[in-house]
Amino acid sequence: MTSYDTVGIDDLPIRDELRGKSPYGAPQLDVPVQLNTNENPYPLPEPLVRRIAERVAEAARGLNRYPDRDAIELRTELARYLTRTGKHPVALRNVWAANGSNEVLQQLLQTFGGPGRTAMGFEPSYSMHALIARGTGTGWISGPRNDDFTIDVEAAERAIAEHRPDVVFITSPNNPTGTAVEAETVLALHEAAQAAKPSLVVIDEAYVEFSHRDSLLPLIEGRPNLVVSRTMSKAFGAAGLRLGYLAAHPAVVDAVQLVRLPYHLSAVTQATALAALEHTDTLLGYVEQLKAERDRLVSELRAIGYEVTESDANFVQFGHFDGAEGSHAAWQKILDRGVLVRDNGVPGWLRVTAGTPEENDAFLDAVRALKKEQSS
Repeated sequence: MTSYDTVGIDDLPIRDELRGKSPYGAPQLDVPVQLNTNENPYPLPEPLVRRIAERVAEAARGLNRYPDRDAIELRTELARYLTRTGKHPVALRNVWAANGSNEVLQQLLQTFGGPGRTAMGFEPSYSMHALIARGTGTGWISGPRNDDFTIDVEAAERAIAEHRPDVVFITSPNNPTGTAVEAETVLALHEAAQAAKPSLVVIDEAYVEFSHRDSLLPLIEGRPNLVVSRTMSKAFGAAGLRLGYLAAHPAVVDAVQLVRLPYHLSAVTQATALAALEHTDTLLGYVEQLKAERDRLVSELRAIGYEVTESDANFVQFGHFDGAEGSHAAWQKILDRGVLVRDNGVPGWLRVTAGTPEENDAFLDAVRALKKEQSS
């Protein structure tokens, strides 16, 4: 009999493309200041907590039954939110929701990607795009960026024409760099993708509420192969809820339902999300506070002497350290001072989430001490 201690993942009959890979995840360490996972640092306000309890209690009375399979009420309210904030009218039939934006992206890749098909993203970007592609059997192609982390449009157009991907990801604001993408860039890449295949183009707007710019949502008009993906984890301060959604042509919404699991959104999830949407104005008020703190971090980091990437998100990428070893060493020294930031895999750079003013002060004290140590 084989011992449990002698069997590893690669000893199992897993798919070849998964061998030697590591699961996605950021360190979860017990330190005083945690600024590494782009969470909203503000707890939900008490009136919302009470409303969630009311909504969930109501849903609990019917937990012997399956939830609304199509999440009609929730999708209606999400459409109303997008119409109000995205400067473009969106209806129920344009919206789909799932367990976090990652499941939304997974359903899109299950529908439009898969074995024998490919997806392209412009890296560095959200690493889950490549991981979800791999998990769905979709080939992954890394597209180019400029040295300032913007998308090299001409190089991207050439890459799309050469590789003819079935799905193209555009992340705006981009994670981990914070850079936003111009509408003209999206339109150019969408046109290139339609000429090459045509392909589905997914705009990942997980952090758009923190941006100085308007949402790219209006671009879906007249473009059935263009999708906007969103989440309630960031701006709504509901990372623990796991609710993501998309806006697209109704045909896309119909298509992803071919792969969705039965009753995939629980009644409790739907009830909690609906309660949060009732308190949109309060939650977006916290977003304004975080935008101000984000801008303060950018200003202070530059004053200390660090390079900072322009950010339209609730986080800031800063450096420049001496390659991957230098950035990891800096990450450790900041951690030693009780502050956890993200070593985001971009050599020479680290990423910090905008926290409360007190958390940001602790971070700035840590990086001032680091800069002083490096300069001595």
